[in-house]
Formats: sequence, C-alpha cells, structure tokens
Amino acid sequence: MEPGQRTPLHSNRLLLALDAAINALLGLILLAFSRPVVTFLGVPWSDSAFYPTILGGVLLGIGIALFLEVYRPSGEWHGLGLGGAIAINLSGGCVLILWLLAGELAIPLHGRLFLWGLALLLILISIIEWVQRTNTRSHT
Repeated sequence: MEPGQRTPLHSNRLLLALDAAINALLGLILLAFSRPVVTFLGVPWSDSAFYPTILGGVLLGIGIALFLEVYRPSGEWHGLGLGGAIAINLSGGCVLILWLLAGELAIPLHGRLFLWGLALLLILISIIEWVQRTNTRSHT
C-alpha cells in the first residue's frame, strides 16, 4: 500500500461517520419539527408533530449508534452491537416520554397507556443492555 492511500477500514469508518452525521442531522431537524422549519424546508405540514419528532429521535439514536461504531477501538466489524441498540432505544424512548409529559396529545387513555408502556419498555431494555455490556466488559 502506498503512503497516503486509504485502507478499506479507514474508508468504512469515513462512510459510517458520514452516515452518522446525516442521520443525526436529519434527526435534529425532525426533532425541531415546527411550522417555521416545515416552511423553511418546503416539506408538507402535519397536523401533529408527534410522528416526525418520534422519527427524529430514532434517527438521532441511529446517528449516535453509527458514531459509536466509527470510534470504537476495535477494527473488526461487529455491526452496531449493544452500544448502538442502547443509543437507538434510549433516544426513541426519551423523545416519546417528552411527548407524553409535555406534548398536547389528543389521544384516548388506551393510547396513552400503550405509548407509556412502549417508552418504558425501550428504557428498560436499554438499561438491561447497558448492565449486560458493563458486566461483560468487567469480566474480560
């Protein structure tokens, strides 16, 4: 390999970093979903910002997960793994909880119960994954 030539691993990390930046940026834009943002972007308005911001939370989590993959010390491919799953689930769960606490959702009680259950499940699975990852790392 000649000096200055990029290795496949380096190229893969650059692609993952670009992918992470795109996902994170789109997630942040969707999290800021409002009439001015929609007008600025020229995209269709939604009667509720609920789904766009939930998607924003998930995309932000994917972006964070990809950054974790880019900057992890090992050069092997492992996919996103537990760190990525934790980032995605916590991001989506936290945005959903913010909506349930601060959003004006005109939904029936069973809808609220379903969404609280989903949010708590996402947070719970993230905690379990975090504990598992921590225990695994402490035993190696």
